[in-house]
Amino acid sequence: MNWVTWENVGVDRMACAWLIRKYIDTDASFTFIPEGSRSTDPQAFDIPGAHLGHHQGHSSFQTILLEYKLEDTVLKRIAQIVDEADIVSEISLEPAAFGLDLICRGIRRSSATDLIALERGALIFEALHAELLFEGDL
Repeated sequence: MNWVTWENVGVDRMACAWLIRKYIDTDASFTFIPEGSRSTDPQAFDIPGAHLGHHQGHSSFQTILLEYKLEDTVLKRIAQIVDEADIVSEISLEPAAFGLDLICRGIRRSSATDLIALERGALIFEALHAELLFEGDL
C-alpha cells in the first residue's frame, strides 16, 4: 500500500514508518505531502484529522498500535517513548525520549530526502526495539 504523511519527517513519522514496514505492510511505500496539507487517504498518518493521527494526547505511533491491535509489550514501551519525544509534556518519565527526538531531528537534517530519513530512522527504531527486548530478557 501507499501511505501518506507530511514531508520533513520527525520522530513520530519515522517511528510510524518503521512500525508500518515491520509489522503491518512489509511492501509499504510512502508519499510525502507539504506540511499543513490535508489528506483524505485512508492510509494517511501523523496528519491532523487523519484516522491514524494523534488522539487523546498520544502520538500517531500509539494510534497505529491500537488500530492494528499490536499488543507487544516492547512496542508499547516504544510508544511511550515516542509519545514523550513527540508531544510536549510537563512531565517526562522516559529518559530516552529527549535523545530519541534529538537523533531523529539530526537524521532529518542530514538526509537529502524524507525516504532516506525513514531508512536511517528505521535503523534507530530497530536498535531501540532490540535493546528494549534485551532488557526484558534480563
